[in-house]
Amino acid sequence: MTEKSRSTYSMNHPAPWRRFLAEFVGTALLVTAVVGSGIMATTLSPGDVGLQLLENSVATAFALGALILTFGPVSGAHFNPVVSAADWFLGRRTGSGLSARDLGGYVAAQTVGAIAGSVLANLMFDLAAVDFSGKDRSAGHLWLGEVVATAGLILLIFALARSGRAPVAPAAVGAYIGAAYWFTSSTSFANPAVTVGRAFTDTFAGIAPASVPGFVVAQLAGLLVGAGLLLVLYPDAGRAADEVIVGHPDQTARTS
Repeated sequence: MTEKSRSTYSMNHPAPWRRFLAEFVGTALLVTAVVGSGIMATTLSPGDVGLQLLENSVATAFALGALILTFGPVSGAHFNPVVSAADWFLGRRTGSGLSARDLGGYVAAQTVGAIAGSVLANLMFDLAAVDFSGKDRSAGHLWLGEVVATAGLILLIFALARSGRAPVAPAAVGAYIGAAYWFTSSTSFANPAVTVGRAFTDTFAGIAPASVPGFVVAQLAGLLVGAGLLLVLYPDAGRAADEVIVGHPDQTARTS
């Protein structure tokens, strides 16, 4: 490998620790945006749940788009274990996407980052660093909402990558999550790490720890539905796994 090739490879394939750090910080800031905007919404619009949800969803959508732009070139800006799992699964058929070791590192970084994000939001608003939520979200219709939200997210991300439109992912993914706040019964968590993190705050965006397993199972079911639909609609979707969410300029030297 020439010196130029080494330089290009290093630029396009950051070291694992850099990618894990990007996933940790990005997920932490995403949860901080979700929780912090929820706290601010209840402060600014007391008694008006509809307006609170609007404020929370708009802030989350814009923050998510900005974070994908910021961390995408380093780690792909997954911020979500189901996205990382889909990337690993779909990429196995073509030798692309995350390796099994990377998947484990991503999921760990995302989960710890989500918890840190809730703690940070709590502290910014002068609340206890950790205050487990008492908001029960255990119900079949909410789980169905999570299946729909997660399956749609997986379809969107990989359809964009497959069709060469990964650069519009920041806007498209942010818009989808912002909309899914409103058209799903669960307000679209669609993310196991974020679900765990939101259990650590007893605020507008919180979820009771006892409700977390049901949401995570529903999200995993949504992953299966979304991946299954992708394989039917886009049989070669795995070829684009390296592009999720924000592709690197040169994928020719990628190894799995």
